[in-house]
Amino acid sequence: MAEQQVKEPEFQNIKEEKKEEENGNEQKRDIEFLLDIPVEITVQLGSTRMMIKELLQLGQGSVIELDKLAGEPMEVLVNNKLIARGEVVVVNEKFGIRLTDIVSPSERLSQLK
Repeated sequence: MAEQQVKEPEFQNIKEEKKEEENGNEQKRDIEFLLDIPVEITVQLGSTRMMIKELLQLGQGSVIELDKLAGEPMEVLVNNKLIARGEVVVVNEKFGIRLTDIVSPSERLSQLK
């Protein structure tokens, strides 16, 4: 049986990497590619819970009571995560939302857990 040769792995020294960064030789990390990633934005007017039998009884003209009061800010969600609150506006005969409050970065991080 032939004997196999084993070669030790070669790693760059971390201290050398830090020196390169300090000298400005590190290449800039380009995150521009993130700018083209699509995300889903939802504006939530309110929500409620109901039994299936109540849902089946709904018809044209039915009213569903939501958990929000009239005049309360709408919630802006990005990929189902709260990022802001705002008020409804009309722009060129279309609904829009004017942001009135942006969720702090620490609040956004706590949502990820």
